[in-house]
Amino acid sequence: MFGSLGTPELLIILVVVLLVFGVGRVSKLGSELGKGIRAFREGVRDGQADEENKDGSKES
Repeated sequence: MFGSLGTPELLIILVVVLLVFGVGRVSKLGSELGKGIRAFREGVRDGQADEENKDGSKES
């Protein structure tokens, strides 16, 4: 489904989003999305570290 989206289609979608939400709101959404992704990655990394610590303490 998404494999058929090319550059022209993505540009049209971007223009429509900019028209609907405005430049200010789109930039704010982008920054909030980036913060959310960063927090998610840190959470996954912390969860993996916790799992490694649990596994290591079981073997000792």
